[in-house]
Amino acid sequence: MPIKVQSDLPAKKILEDENIFMMDETRAQHQDIRPLQIAILNLMPLKEDTEVQLLRSMSNTPLQLDVTFLTTSSYVGHNTATSHLDKFYLTFEDIRKRKFDGLIITGAPVEMMEFEEVTYWEELKQIMEWSRKNVTSTLHVCWGAQAGLYYHFGMKNHKLGKKLSGIYKHRVLMRREPLVRGFDDFFYAPHSRYTEVAKQDIAACSELKILAESEEAGVFLCMTHDGRQVFVMGHPEYDRMTLDKEYQRDIGKGLEIAVPQNYYPDDDASCRPLLMWRSHANALYTNWINYLVYQSTPYEWK
Repeated sequence: MPIKVQSDLPAKKILEDENIFMMDETRAQHQDIRPLQIAILNLMPLKEDTEVQLLRSMSNTPLQLDVTFLTTSSYVGHNTATSHLDKFYLTFEDIRKRKFDGLIITGAPVEMMEFEEVTYWEELKQIMEWSRKNVTSTLHVCWGAQAGLYYHFGMKNHKLGKKLSGIYKHRVLMRREPLVRGFDDFFYAPHSRYTEVAKQDIAACSELKILAESEEAGVFLCMTHDGRQVFVMGHPEYDRMTLDKEYQRDIGKGLEIAVPQNYYPDDDASCRPLLMWRSHANALYTNWINYLVYQSTPYEWK
């Protein structure tokens, strides 16, 4: 998929080295087509890593995407250079009068806090409310999914006894849904979190349907019946080494943390992790773009 980004975005060079077609602004201006407008509200601390992961995951359709990265104005993290944010990111105030075909709200390392305690919660609420009328489909990821379920449906998250970290087996529940088209009966996906939204709460909501779940990790994928709101409880976009970096970080902090499940060969953290979720992650993002964004969005917003 030709993904349009700024020519000097560092993620562009990384993905081009992986033979993923990235289109800069100059070339995009010479194509007489209407690209899909995709906004990514990046709440992750290592924003450049997340940029690469998400752009890679969305690179598997022939549709042209024009990607706009967003950050919060009410909180500025310390893990990404201010110069990078100033150059490649906008805030909600910059785009609130625009329409987008798709919006991705990422996870964030704030799950142990009550939603109202998060510095940028009021700003995030404004964005989620704005998305109801100005975005064709919104994909919420991990903590972003928990925040979306709380804001839109009043579902509280619950603390787990220990961190859920690893690669977990899931089963598809509704095979006829386009969002899971091409999935096998069972598939694997990464999780990394301390909280969850209970399955019984999601199942009890008549506005939602559960598409995939795990015996160990709970609900993985659910959505509204019209596809306007999609909630992914894990991190399918993670690359091979992301959980390893998180594990080594936690060990370095002196935390008592278990080895991520089903991740290292023989649970040996000195071994290269196994990559066994990329194909289904690509299918999920491709299906979202194709069936819930492209097939549903108007050619011209009014």
